[in-house]
Amino acid sequence: MLFDLDGTLIDSAPDLGTAVDSMRLHRGLPSLPQAHYRAHTGAGARGMLKAAFDISPEHEDFVAMKEEFFMAYEACLTQRTQLFHEVAALVEHLLDAGLMWGVVTNKSQRFTKPITHSMSLFATASTVICGDTTAHTKPHPAPLLEAARQLALAPGQCIYVGDDERDIRAGHAAGMPTVAARYGYLGPDADVASWGADAEVSSPLQVLKLLELP
Repeated sequence: MLFDLDGTLIDSAPDLGTAVDSMRLHRGLPSLPQAHYRAHTGAGARGMLKAAFDISPEHEDFVAMKEEFFMAYEACLTQRTQLFHEVAALVEHLLDAGLMWGVVTNKSQRFTKPITHSMSLFATASTVICGDTTAHTKPHPAPLLEAARQLALAPGQCIYVGDDERDIRAGHAAGMPTVAARYGYLGPDADVASWGADAEVSSPLQVLKLLELP
């Protein structure tokens, strides 16, 4: 079982929102509520800066502000981030059933390693593939194929669970069955059915039903 990280296993929205909101405060702008940022979390720095300042990657200040955001996030990335409810129980069931599990995220090692090292659950992961582990990020299949290689499994023997369309596209390209997680950061307008996932779940433990595990 392979999982995306943010929005699938962990809720990092509070730390991401706090980081970008600190940039607003530094500029003398009023703070915005966490709920304003949450729906943009899945889009990373691009989404956070869009939510906070309404700028896109084409803006002349985007690159500098992205690095400023990264530094602000790096300073607080383990303060409020936590596992989604039921994730610990899901992993426990997978391990009890003798299944390996791992992470494939577009988050770079710079941020992924401090977060995963801060949570004991990730010590049981058989692989953690970050956004800079391979030359490509999702929706390219390379990260998922590298995870399968590290697990010594054929791609078709893995299942990938993610909360973003690019997760499903990457899974399809890698030849893996895919599961769309509806409980993460999906906004009300997300058309999950159009992604073409092999299955959908509205909570982590529903994954067990797909595997027919008790």
